[in-house]
Amino acid sequence: MKSQASPSISSGIDALSHIESEIISCMLCPLANTRKNAVPGEGPIDAQIMLIGEGPGHHENEQGLPFVGASGKLLTELLASIGLKRSDVYITNVIKCRAPGNRDPQPNEIEACGQYLDRQIKLINPSVIVTLGRFSMARWFPGKRISDIHGKPKTAGTRIVVPMFHPAAALHQPKYRPLLVEDFKKLPELVSQSKLRGAGSGSSSMPSSGQLNLF
Repeated sequence: MKSQASPSISSGIDALSHIESEIISCMLCPLANTRKNAVPGEGPIDAQIMLIGEGPGHHENEQGLPFVGASGKLLTELLASIGLKRSDVYITNVIKCRAPGNRDPQPNEIEACGQYLDRQIKLINPSVIVTLGRFSMARWFPGKRISDIHGKPKTAGTRIVVPMFHPAAALHQPKYRPLLVEDFKKLPELVSQSKLRGAGSGSSSMPSSGQLNLF
């Protein structure tokens, strides 16, 4: 017989569903007037890895799911290369609605969606956060260039954050693809390192901005 989810996981799933419902009906910024579907994110409540992109594209806007176009196909391949499926990780974006013409997210849009992303991170509590692209990277690495720091992890509270190129960048500029592949190969070890650090820290937190010298 299939085992039942623990009360804590069940309550977490309910809380995550509530956030997703809020996002779907959100009217906090003008993108609500031009979207077809908001894209809250998808993945398990206990995901060890959380991937944060920039914003939904055409296919995501049509389906209401993150990374389902060409970038999503590449992301699925990258995860498979390290023995993971999409269902093993939580995938979301900095903004939850498509920007017209796939333009860059605006500061007011990032701010409006920030509360949802904050709550998703707190609830899922991943061991490792992967930022995909410069707009999600800027949240933890302000003022940095992705070409300079991709694949270089840092601690943020009790977890590890690692910046990577967005899969779309690797599709448009093939020179980035091998870099993305190599950066993804680091994820299993980063998860292990984060678990060890979390277990050893007790009630104390890791330094909020310490650079890791793992690679």
